[in-house]
Amino acid sequence: MGSVELLPVGRRVAYWRGRRKLSQQVFADRLGKSKSWVDKVERGVRRLDKLSTLQEIARVLRIDTAALVDRDAAPVQATGRDDGVERIRAALSRYEIPLGRPAGSPILPVDRMLQDVGYAWSTFQYARYPQVVNLAPDLLTGAQRAHAEVPVAGRVPLVEAYRIIASLLVKLGDAELAWLAVDRAMLAATGDRELVAAAGVQLGQVLRALGRVREATSVTLGAAYRIAPPVIEYGTPAELSLCGALLIQAGLAAAQDGNEASAGELLDEAAGMAERVGDGHDHHRTAFGPTAVDLARAAVEVGDTQEAIAWHEKATARGGWRWLPAEHRAAHLLDVARAYLQAGDTGSAARVLTEVERTAPAEIRCRPAARDVVAEVARHPRAPATIAQLAATLGVG
Repeated sequence: MGSVELLPVGRRVAYWRGRRKLSQQVFADRLGKSKSWVDKVERGVRRLDKLSTLQEIARVLRIDTAALVDRDAAPVQATGRDDGVERIRAALSRYEIPLGRPAGSPILPVDRMLQDVGYAWSTFQYARYPQVVNLAPDLLTGAQRAHAEVPVAGRVPLVEAYRIIASLLVKLGDAELAWLAVDRAMLAATGDRELVAAAGVQLGQVLRALGRVREATSVTLGAAYRIAPPVIEYGTPAELSLCGALLIQAGLAAAQDGNEASAGELLDEAAGMAERVGDGHDHHRTAFGPTAVDLARAAVEVGDTQEAIAWHEKATARGGWRWLPAEHRAAHLLDVARAYLQAGDTGSAARVLTEVERTAPAEIRCRPAARDVVAEVARHPRAPATIAQLAATLGVG
């Protein structure tokens, strides 16, 4: 499957159509299209740039829409990243609903918005950040309109849209704007304990990115204990995942604040919940489980390289490692590369950076933090040619 992801979108459609043993004519009939249209798509003559069309093709082929997302799009360089952030900033600044402006396009039903949100989450978790940048403004506008039309049911896609945007903006290095998005998520979620907890995970990430670690610890702990079931043994996997993910955020914040003992206790508590949830799940897009807790332990021990690497090796040896989203794995590997740099082991840092690039290219190409690590490794006299080439491509070093 790895080689299939490298194919252009049209070729991927042809691949999956063949796997499903559908002729072009039968496939076209099920889509309500002509055989000529299918042929042009598969040969790359006709572009697939509408989300609704991709979703319909994925439905007929019985695959996740994310399997068709174009990985060949040009990576976001510094200027492209800035332009994307500005488009999101503009979307957050429109205030279309409170000002009573008429909708410029049809209001999508809530179930359609939930599909769009699911697609955006999948695209983010595949670490295809340029595509999420392109999706975000329309996703937010559609979610706001759906919420205004159906306030109760429309609250879920709106909160999820804000969560995605907050996570994306942290990746792109604009934590201040991410704070605005996650603040709105928390306000929209008010009254729904699960939605508040889910938004609280992103709030913890944003506050840590801003260096407001004590506030991050306090807020995430408060949200964790609010969603925690009275008896852990009777908690649902969703509740335990949310509570555990919040405890991880609290532990990471405590470690940033220099309180390693408290961080360890919080992660121990999260580990107990993780054992009940297990790996291979993604309740509320938390990817919470035993492997996620071990990765957090490695991050907490970043000042002690040997201990951090030990936890890293334990986590990546778990079967659950391969079930984690590419975004999660790549972000962890970037932290490991940074730990190697702090220990003066440039060779190992370069090796891990190469793995990040292979796992999720956009993690390297879109994140300012990643570009800094690449630049530092590339400056070393014995930097591998692959890293030197990567640094040249990114314009850093």
